[in-house]
Amino acid sequence: MYTLKNKTLSVSILDPIADQARFGTRYATGGYIFQVEDAKYGPVTTGPTWPNSFNWFDGQGLPDTFHNQPLRAGDPASNIGLIIGIGLCDLQANKVSEFCRWDIQQSASEMVFSTTHVLADIEVKLERTIALHGRTIRVANYLRNTGKQHIPIKWYPHPFYPHPTATGELIRLNIPVNMPENDGYVMADSGYIARKTSPWTDGHYLVLSHDARTNLVVIQKHPTLGLVAGTCSFIPSFFPIWGNQNTFSWEPFIERTVAAGHELRWWMDFEF
Repeated sequence: MYTLKNKTLSVSILDPIADQARFGTRYATGGYIFQVEDAKYGPVTTGPTWPNSFNWFDGQGLPDTFHNQPLRAGDPASNIGLIIGIGLCDLQANKVSEFCRWDIQQSASEMVFSTTHVLADIEVKLERTIALHGRTIRVANYLRNTGKQHIPIKWYPHPFYPHPTATGELIRLNIPVNMPENDGYVMADSGYIARKTSPWTDGHYLVLSHDARTNLVVIQKHPTLGLVAGTCSFIPSFFPIWGNQNTFSWEPFIERTVAAGHELRWWMDFEF
């Protein structure tokens, strides 16, 4: 496991080789932020099963993923597809067939993970930078389509935070959203999305609809830090929220089609 650290925060990042047992077909293996610790308060991120156990599907910390859009080429009957950030996967068996190889560079304040994916005439270069500056962690992605096909991209972060202990209020957004009737969430008078009931004993998933004209900013209540925040460089195309008895998360999607010879850049800031 790698570490980025300053006077106030420590960021633990999984090693794509040494920590391979913690990976599956869901989260990107290069730049997987496994835990964030405050110098005074200790761990400040959680997971659906944290701290009792871990499994690769549920994950923990600040993972992100391209897994909703596997790429296929060649024999249409083949089960093998390419999941960006992971490698070649047996999509029917839901297993990794061949992990991608990452070139890793580390400095005092950032790590850069670079890989090239190839499947038939599909070729994708991906560079992911995890940077720690003060109390802000930036996850930046650079993707270039060096193959012959247009490539559809679906990516989203899946940060896991502990529930606030004194209130059911969870997040407040800089964009107006519509919330359908549901069992888990309610819009509080304060403008925060809140738990409808407490405590939860199972998972609650909800898709928020919006007509945003600007990039997303999320303000979230945190039981030890008071408030944390997340800032996207993009307008979410699809925006679910999810939580269970152990954690709460939000999942803003970026969806694009990258033409052959073109590139795409985007980033996500997590402020503690």
